[in-house]
Amino acid sequence: MFTGIVEEVGRVRSRHDRHAGVRLEIEAATVLDDLAIGSSIAVDGVCLTVVELDQSGFAADVVRETLERSTLSRRRPGDAVNLERPLRADGRFGGHIVQGHVDAKVPVLGITRGDGDATLEVGLTPAIAPFVLEKGSVALDGVSLTVAAVEADRFRIALIPHTLAVTTLGLREVGDELNVEADYVAKVVVNLGARTLDAAGADR
Repeated sequence: MFTGIVEEVGRVRSRHDRHAGVRLEIEAATVLDDLAIGSSIAVDGVCLTVVELDQSGFAADVVRETLERSTLSRRRPGDAVNLERPLRADGRFGGHIVQGHVDAKVPVLGITRGDGDATLEVGLTPAIAPFVLEKGSVALDGVSLTVAAVEADRFRIALIPHTLAVTTLGLREVGDELNVEADYVAKVVVNLGARTLDAAGADR
């Protein structure tokens, strides 16, 4: 489990296309501290498994299902990526529950830049619409954020200067796609509510 608090921005060192998917090698520093072969790590919000490790980075395999569901299919050498290790049992819970299971890719529809801050307008797909609520949580490229407003086909996120400086969201432009993971708690509540209503209807 992750919390959406990005620890560092790494960089894709190399990409190796394989029959079963892609192997990405990522340059990193901070997250290598207690990383080991077999460790989980979130790369742009996608939970991957470390399969190789050296003093300057790690490698992870990305299967076709993940490539289809996430923007990792577009990552090339030199690209920046958000990195986060899983939450330790004795760690601070700084963001919200993030599983690293991307729900959809959503486009950046608009960016309004202010005095160091910015507002993102992001596309709202049917797959995530029931779980995106004003003042609720959402993860974009692995970054824990609060939804500022929701409209029929989009939602807005306010980004503070710190977030723009320490994550890749400060690099995004209109037309770019982001990995989105809706709030796990919202998913549980909505799905349990739907099942309860279905069960009540069946008993009538």
